[in-house]
Amino acid sequence: MNDLKATIRETIHNYSTHLIEIATYIGTHPELGHEEKLASALLTKELEALDYKVDRGVLGLETAFIAEYCSEKPGPIIGLLAEYDALPELGHACGHHLICTMALGAAAGLRAVADETGGTIRVYGTPAEETKGAKIDMTNANLFDDCDIAIMAHPYHVYERSGASMAMDALQFEFHGKAAHAAANPDQGINALDAVILLFNSINALRQQTQEDARIHGIISNGGQAPNIIPAYAVAQFYVRSATRSYTDELARKVTACAEAAGIATGCKLTVSNYEYSYDELRTNKTLSEVFTANLIANGVPEKDIQGGHDNGSLDLGNVSLRCPVIHPYIKVVNEPHQLHTTEFRDAAQTDTAYEAMVFGATMLAFTACDVLTDAQLLNKIKEEFRQLD
Repeated sequence: MNDLKATIRETIHNYSTHLIEIATYIGTHPELGHEEKLASALLTKELEALDYKVDRGVLGLETAFIAEYCSEKPGPIIGLLAEYDALPELGHACGHHLICTMALGAAAGLRAVADETGGTIRVYGTPAEETKGAKIDMTNANLFDDCDIAIMAHPYHVYERSGASMAMDALQFEFHGKAAHAAANPDQGINALDAVILLFNSINALRQQTQEDARIHGIISNGGQAPNIIPAYAVAQFYVRSATRSYTDELARKVTACAEAAGIATGCKLTVSNYEYSYDELRTNKTLSEVFTANLIANGVPEKDIQGGHDNGSLDLGNVSLRCPVIHPYIKVVNEPHQLHTTEFRDAAQTDTAYEAMVFGATMLAFTACDVLTDAQLLNKIKEEFRQLD
């Protein structure tokens, strides 16, 4: 291990007790997306204590922030991504209390060597990854365009290489009909719930003609008020996903056509909207991913224990990956095969084992960034791969 990495390791180790206190606090005080006031305030306070210049309320998003430390030497801009929103009812069942503290720990370690390596360390506080992810707003505002790399690590029950994720559209279909007494004068009603049911049936038929990677799943969020009233208003919400943005767009058009047909068949008016942001597929920078994996192996993780990466969910980081080189590996933080978004994972992710893994993950992120900061040829290779994206 070189002297820079030794300094990073020692700095994060010395900071680890406090880092675990922060992760514990955020983990036991879960806040939903765009409501993460406690987490955002705590993280920005800590970053300021580390000599980072903090811009709060970025893009008018109260809990978003960008913290930056600029060394006096030229060099790459390293983006560290922090997520800290929780899930409704489940709390931090996706481990975002560990994601943000891995970023914070990496920021501390890199601050200790930045004046020697040169470059800029930038921490993005990105609220609401689970719903209306702030990375979308930041991407649309070109806030990642000058980053040389943007990195984060996600907690899980195994180690996984950074891989791919699904592009996704969140579609809402509102059907407007006409109320009537369902027994006395049903002929005078226009049944909005019938339109929703037709929509589901049409989508079930559509699934036979979709690519294998397609996923269409939805709920009826409003199906009427009482069984003796013809529903004048009904709403269905769907996630439409596939491996690419282009096919997801095509799939969304077909699902919308199903809704339009249901409206025509029942006589209902249709309103279509996106109830959450659309996410693009994650395009991992393989060169950068190999650097992170090499650091894992060099620091005691057997290569056979690092699985190939593919995320069947959708990430707002996908949009970022179209603007700069990105990785999203998974760090093993629990010993049992608990799945994300479960109470079992939530509880296991707030134990000593998980917090020790968080410190390790922070160190690996910082080591990876250090490699990029100190190896111009590596950076050129990373950027050349990124330029070759479709």
